[in-house]
Amino acid sequence: MTVANFGADALDGFWLDADATAYSPATRMRYLKLIDRLCRHLVDIGIRDANPASDLVRGQHWPTEDPDALFLPEDVDQRLQEFVQPHSADSPETLQRRAIVALFLGAGVTASEGRTARFEDLHPNAAPPYLHVPARPPKISRTIHLEPFAIAPLSAWHAVRHDWPVAGDLLFTLKRTGTPITDMSLGKIVREASASIGQDSEDMSPRILRNTYCRRLLIRGVAPDAVTERLGLASNRTVERIAATLDGA
Repeated sequence: MTVANFGADALDGFWLDADATAYSPATRMRYLKLIDRLCRHLVDIGIRDANPASDLVRGQHWPTEDPDALFLPEDVDQRLQEFVQPHSADSPETLQRRAIVALFLGAGVTASEGRTARFEDLHPNAAPPYLHVPARPPKISRTIHLEPFAIAPLSAWHAVRHDWPVAGDLLFTLKRTGTPITDMSLGKIVREASASIGQDSEDMSPRILRNTYCRRLLIRGVAPDAVTERLGLASNRTVERIAATLDGA
């Protein structure tokens, strides 16, 4: 198929794909609106005769409620922390996958921040080790100290990435050509890691690892305002929702 001939059946198939079913309702709606705009543009410039996304857009609505605050149970969190630890026989690709999971679980960044993180943003040899997240208005820049378990996998990948002949400055890429990693690939990596520890769930995503990081800090006694700041959020709403899941909250 090409952009000139795909139909509504192709879009239906995309939403049923295992990678797409993990998207939140808001993410699905954003993607659908993007596809709709693309198709309308293709019609305007004469590449297509019709917009196969129009009926799908009319049948969907923006969610009116917050999504469930999904997170990993503490025992699963611990098993995943153990899974990301590097081994001497790991290939560069395996080290990158471990580092990706460690970044979300041990720094609480968003999928977008993980995709766009640069090699120079990670400082695993600093005291303490940290990740610099550049400003992306309306978010300001922030420094995130890495959780102890995340230092080894991120340090191992940082060393390999330093010597690996990869084009560009991105920390994580799909290929040595420097192709940026995609949200779908990130979701697949997180689900494969989850399956490796016996936690098979269709809902696994970078967002769940970020929520788990948030909840871990709250359990440790970090003040909600400080957790909100580490997550780069403008309000305490997300942290308050996750705090409500704690015993005795």
